[in-house]
Amino acid sequence: MRMRRSIIALAGTAALATLCGCTVRTPGPQDGRARPPVQAGVTGTTPDPDPSGTAPDDKPIAARTPGTPSPAPAVLYRRGDSGRGVRELQARLRQLAWLFEGPTGRYEASTEEAVKGFQGKRGLPRTGTTDTVTWDRLVGMTREPGQWELYLMGGQSAAEPDSRCLTGRVLCIDKTSRTLRWMIDGRTVSTMSVRFGSQYTPTREGVFQVYWKSRDHVSTLYHTPMPYAMFFSGGQAVHYSSDFAARGYAGASHGCVNVRDEAAVSALFAQVRSGDKVVVSW
Repeated sequence: MRMRRSIIALAGTAALATLCGCTVRTPGPQDGRARPPVQAGVTGTTPDPDPSGTAPDDKPIAARTPGTPSPAPAVLYRRGDSGRGVRELQARLRQLAWLFEGPTGRYEASTEEAVKGFQGKRGLPRTGTTDTVTWDRLVGMTREPGQWELYLMGGQSAAEPDSRCLTGRVLCIDKTSRTLRWMIDGRTVSTMSVRFGSQYTPTREGVFQVYWKSRDHVSTLYHTPMPYAMFFSGGQAVHYSSDFAARGYAGASHGCVNVRDEAAVSALFAQVRSGDKVVVSW
């Protein structure tokens, strides 16, 4: 009878184990107390079954933990940087009147101060560095700058020289890239940004020669200074322009080829001779 009751008790225990889905565990030496529940990913407990430390939804555990601080925004540009990205930053700051010079493509003190002003106005930390948050806010408030906003004050690359520029001594002037190459026997000696006449006073295109040089010329028609003038077609000349130096491509000439870099045009004036070829092309 006693054996029958034992058999019935054991059968009941097995049935209960099957129903609950767990295994019968024999009490160990720790006086029968159960182990604490396993917390995955915590030191001293059973390791997370995924060695990458990620949860089933592929998000890092730390990213979903309440109270975890957000990572700092990545810095895109800071003082001392240079390049096209800095030009675009400066052009966008100019659109909002936070910057009045350039773009130069160089992240200098004026750009840093402009960024600080923009950040402070929008409640962002006034670091003066352009991070992802600052950039996104700036892009959202401005339009994409065009080519001549990016290079308002010059600095663009010169186009490939016209084939007519490859022999002899030539002032090779390209209206598309707005540049002048001083070339001797196919070799570029110097390159500079230039500005042309407006649609009402266009710079003539074609092949010409320098027929007169005038170091301190003043226009008899417009009564404006034309230093380092090298005349090639009627009253049209290559010369230094203080207006181009100040306003960049926001202005235009009366048909002359303006140079904004006085040191460059001074050196050019010293090298060019009367009779040298001038090519003006698109």
